[in-house]
Amino acid sequence: MIDLRVLRENPETVRASQRKRGEDPTLVDALLAADTNRRDAIVHFDTLRNEQKAIGRDIARATGDAKTGLLAVAGALAERVKEADSLQATAETEVRGLQLRLPNVVEDDAPAGGENDFVVLEHVGTPCAFEFPVRDHLALGEILGAIDTERGAKVSGARFYFLTGVGALLELALVNMAVAQAVEAGFVPVITPVLVRPEAMEGTGYLGAHSSEIYHLPADDLYLVGTSEVPLAAFHMNETLDGALLPKRYAGFSSCFRREAGSYGKDTRGIFRVHQFEKVEMFSYCHLADAQEEHLRLLAWEKEFLSKLELPFRVIDVAAGDLGSSAARKFDCEAWIPSQGTYRELTSTSNCTDFQARRLGIRVKGDKGNANVATLNGTLCALARTIVAVLENHQRADGSVRVPTALRPFLGGIESLEPKGGFVS
Repeated sequence: MIDLRVLRENPETVRASQRKRGEDPTLVDALLAADTNRRDAIVHFDTLRNEQKAIGRDIARATGDAKTGLLAVAGALAERVKEADSLQATAETEVRGLQLRLPNVVEDDAPAGGENDFVVLEHVGTPCAFEFPVRDHLALGEILGAIDTERGAKVSGARFYFLTGVGALLELALVNMAVAQAVEAGFVPVITPVLVRPEAMEGTGYLGAHSSEIYHLPADDLYLVGTSEVPLAAFHMNETLDGALLPKRYAGFSSCFRREAGSYGKDTRGIFRVHQFEKVEMFSYCHLADAQEEHLRLLAWEKEFLSKLELPFRVIDVAAGDLGSSAARKFDCEAWIPSQGTYRELTSTSNCTDFQARRLGIRVKGDKGNANVATLNGTLCALARTIVAVLENHQRADGSVRVPTALRPFLGGIESLEPKGGFVS
């Protein structure tokens, strides 16, 4: 959530951020008014409480009629203190509710606008000019015996699938390759829970505009995560970290679940947009002053991974109106998908500054006392979409798929995926 001190000192900065996102700037004024009301309520309560304490001391010294009179005054004052305490609690609740509605302040350099107003920062690699009719990943997956969406739909419904044979091997190889890169870069590997409590989901900002995307288990009041960012962010919830040990970097592996609400008719063929998939997610806790540099490091690791897979891709600077509520800035890496003739998102990295940490009660201990910690996340490998890109970009005319050189050690030395579930080592 936003720092109230920043809000008081620079309200126009926050209003400008709201306008840049295409959201209501009057929410800033509502929160300022609620904050003023809260501070007035605190002063009123403290004043009455001090009076109550003073009368208590007078009663202890008084006798006779004087004591009786003071007791009557104290009784009336107790009711006023109780009422003031209730008003203070109500004011606190109103402030927190408005804080939870107000998204993070976007970075100055983030583009303004909506989903289509991103800025392309660079292109890496060149899309292959195939000399044969291009197959999409589902056709290739069927030829290879790697993907079965028909049985996925039979067992679980639309947007579910089975990975079989070399498809399953390919996913496991990608996981191991991603984790190996992360560990080499100093990340601690973590296999996270996929069910989390409401405070974890709320703390990371996913119970606002994205709540329709989340699977909820009402009987247990638990949520299925759409990314291991959620449990990794909550990993240090209500803790104070040692500033000398930052950055703390984790690489989380988990299944992810998304309802894909509002995506009716989009990407209905294949496994590009599905309800369940696996992902390797980078997560970093660092000093707030280091957050922008850490953001660029996460992006560099994403680019390194996609380059190892020999995928042509571009990097975009996501526009403010397309940012999640927690992100101050986000970069996406979009791989070329030959069957669609366009670039599609494979990875994403967000700088959430201290927005999530404030909600989750995470601080950092330094030489000058406790301070705010920044949290950042970055997808290293979203498995289903990465499989789509690998199959389509490395396909051959006969339906076989060349395995990228860097991936082969994680696939038992396999150099080529062959039709009907075969392979060449």
